[in-house]
Amino acid sequence: MPDNAKKAESITLRGFEPYQMKEGEEYMNEAQQEHFKGLLQTWKTELMEEVDRTVSHMKDEAANFPDPADRASQEEEFSLELRTRDRERKLIKKIDSTMELIENDDYGYCDTCGVEIGIRRLEARPTATQCIDCKTLDEIKEKQVGG
Repeated sequence: MPDNAKKAESITLRGFEPYQMKEGEEYMNEAQQEHFKGLLQTWKTELMEEVDRTVSHMKDEAANFPDPADRASQEEEFSLELRTRDRERKLIKKIDSTMELIENDDYGYCDTCGVEIGIRRLEARPTATQCIDCKTLDEIKEKQVGG
């Protein structure tokens, strides 16, 4: 694999190497749980650091511009940042509940049908609670109901 592709892959996984399954390995064993704990903890830490940067940025950049257009631009920028941070706050809660699932040995299994979600799907979306089939069905139902 070229260095650039390898670098891009590890950035996507927040610095983690994809889990390498061993032949005959049991699903969601201790090694896999540790892999996902580390992945989730790193993700949470990055989100928390981003919150700190936002607070610092807003303190440093807050100015009372005399021009209404400049003031409006700054308020819009801050509003977008706050909306993003609110979404990340919700994601942090989801990460915490996912960490609880790992602690209770319930992580990695579909809430709807109980089958294994799969290592690769969990690496792509560590907070997933449904297998791809159940998630797809939910999305189809949502489109039919929502229009």
